[in-house]
Amino acid sequence: MTVDTFKTEMAAAIKAFDKFIVCLEKSPKEFEEVLRSLIKKAIRAYETRGEGMRHGIALDGQVTVILSQSDSARPLCGIYFNLHTPYQKQPLPKTVKPLKEKSSDE
Repeated sequence: MTVDTFKTEMAAAIKAFDKFIVCLEKSPKEFEEVLRSLIKKAIRAYETRGEGMRHGIALDGQVTVILSQSDSARPLCGIYFNLHTPYQKQPLPKTVKPLKEKSSDE
């Protein structure tokens, strides 16, 4: 099993990254290199997994690769984008109460 075993899945992920994902840390070319490296790590984790384990996983801050045991000799390959937005408001900690504006009637 090599990285090229999963070239169909890689091509779909690279196309999706180029079309839909805005990543300030990686260009599409860098993403392809990182993806190849993650698949190599996932293959290594899959081939050396412990008894009863069904998956090999590799990830970084933006991408997760999971190889899962299947009924055929070739494992299933899932490539997931770890999406994040800096614009999403973080909830206040439970110890902090929101500031209420005083109305003109008070």
